[in-house]
Amino acid sequence: MDGDNQSENSQFLLLGISESPEQQQILFWMFLSMYLVTVLGNVLIILAISSDSHLHTPMYFFLANLSFTDLFFVTNTIPKMLVNFQSQNKAISYAGCLTQLYFLVSLVTLDNLILAVMAYDRYVAICCPLHCVTAMSPGLCVLLLSLCWGLSVLYGLLLTFLLTRVTFCGPREIHYLFCDMYILLWLACSNTHIIHTVLIATGCFIFLTPLGFMTKSYVRIVRTILQMPSASKKYKTFSTCASHLGVVSLFYGTLAMVYLQPLHTYSMKDSVATVMYAVVTPMMNPFIYSLRNKDMHGALGRVLRRPFQRPK
Repeated sequence: MDGDNQSENSQFLLLGISESPEQQQILFWMFLSMYLVTVLGNVLIILAISSDSHLHTPMYFFLANLSFTDLFFVTNTIPKMLVNFQSQNKAISYAGCLTQLYFLVSLVTLDNLILAVMAYDRYVAICCPLHCVTAMSPGLCVLLLSLCWGLSVLYGLLLTFLLTRVTFCGPREIHYLFCDMYILLWLACSNTHIIHTVLIATGCFIFLTPLGFMTKSYVRIVRTILQMPSASKKYKTFSTCASHLGVVSLFYGTLAMVYLQPLHTYSMKDSVATVMYAVVTPMMNPFIYSLRNKDMHGALGRVLRRPFQRPK
């Protein structure tokens, strides 16, 4: 596939999912509210974990990094959406579009890998409790997180580089909220068969392999829980996994709706699923993880009370 020599000077128009001024105002306030809730929720999670020594464990270490990733993820897309809702100029430069796409791919991949590592942490804590300290040492946790970051960065660079070899011609109007890989391939006028094949092959590996690992981990976790003699202990142990399972189900469910399909079947109706994984999932994660977690309740309460406490 030959690159477009004029791509660097071209622009795309992010027209969004509605051109009605009334609907755009509704969407502006809706996305602004969701963005503020997402930022507040994830910042509170990070502050609570970093300020409470009782939460300095592998599970909360990865949860704090998941919140950081979600915070960065929504900041990559929503502010530009909000500007477009209020502005007549909805253009985004070619370089800006590729930059947005790079961070989108990298951060979705990072979310996916961190969720897999969190499943491994739950497996070790429940199935191998006597080896938990050595199996999830601080050094190993940092190493696992570094590997997650490294793979995510490389995968984002790979897909972004492949997209630079695609030629765009004719109208570059994107009836979408941000620069998405499938939308850009849909607009291309050069042959995208190779890049789409690479996208499906690498996507299945980078996302389905961790999903398979998580499934295997939870099969072993369920077996261990079923062998516990006390019903109350079974419930208590499973409740430590419920939040993670909820986030995994939401993440993979919305992701599969958008990306595990042939390019020719992709349409604007998939924007609803994209909004789910790009906006709703990062917003819901803090609520899911803190809803029934007494440790998080206590830490969040101390963070929220601190500004109102008088210094002694």
